[in-house]
Amino acid sequence: MIGSSNALDDPNEIQDAGSLLGLHTVAAQILVFAYVVTFAVVSWTDPPPGGFWYQFAAWLVVSIGAVALILIPGDPMPLSATLGLTVVGPIAINLNLVKTPLPLEGHLPLWALGASTAIYAYMCVRGRTLWAWIGMLTTLASCMVWTSTAGEGALYGLSISVINLAPLLMATFFAWTIRPAATSIFELRRQGTLRVAAEAAGVAILEERDARLAELDELARPLLEQMAMPQPLTEDVRLRAKLIEARLRDSLRAPALDTPEIAAAARLARTRGVDVVLLDDHGLDDTPPAVCAKIYRAVTDALDRADTGTLTIRVLPPQRDTLVTVLHSTPDAVTRLEYGHTGEVLAPRL
Repeated sequence: MIGSSNALDDPNEIQDAGSLLGLHTVAAQILVFAYVVTFAVVSWTDPPPGGFWYQFAAWLVVSIGAVALILIPGDPMPLSATLGLTVVGPIAINLNLVKTPLPLEGHLPLWALGASTAIYAYMCVRGRTLWAWIGMLTTLASCMVWTSTAGEGALYGLSISVINLAPLLMATFFAWTIRPAATSIFELRRQGTLRVAAEAAGVAILEERDARLAELDELARPLLEQMAMPQPLTEDVRLRAKLIEARLRDSLRAPALDTPEIAAAARLARTRGVDVVLLDDHGLDDTPPAVCAKIYRAVTDALDRADTGTLTIRVLPPQRDTLVTVLHSTPDAVTRLEYGHTGEVLAPRL
């Protein structure tokens, strides 16, 4: 029909029979452009006496219809657009016939019939087969009325226009075949995408588990082996155990703050006697990397400055005005800093 579509490759494409046939591609736009130019040449070449503007109006009607076929979204096509395209044929053929004399010298003077048939054929693809047939039959009836009024008889009008039913009949059977197939194809594609996503998620979980196990092995195994020995535990070993326990707790309770810089700064702060508490309520999950970098620097600086007391750093839930809070409690004072969604410190609340 139009050509192959990239709908199967691009998940953002409209997923319908029109996509499968390429109605939303550049190739379709080129074809419509050729359609418009071709019928402009046909309609404006040797128009009947006094009929130029009628031919121009008919050409304008079918051109608008052709453009609408590829620009209007929806499957099936929205009813308002469908009704507009249904009357394209009767309007165009009646404008075409206003000054067209009888008897005809060939079928070229009735170019609006072929132009309308093309539109109705693609209406079938867009899911509006019944309306396409209503428009086509109304167009043929217009030809019969025209020849009957001119004294040639209604059958003459039918004989010169009935051939256009053949393309529409083929388009109808084609649409009946391709539309269910398109539905099946896109459903299979959706299921395949979900399956691939599930497999990727499973692989990511396994990789994360392996990484955590490797980290745990690196951190805890030497200490556990030392603790298993018969010698009594020294203060240094006890401190190392506390630091490792705190490190593992941070990675579970505050994954958004689990960076090498913050982990190192938190370890040093704890060795200085600071009680460090890191909490993550997922406010950083969808934050731009540049803002996260500012937050990480601020958290690291707060950990480096702390010498005593309790330092609580919390990533707040999404949709809050504040992104991160840093609360430093010492026997002498309590300091609270709030960081907004730009990564900058917010003004203290009154």
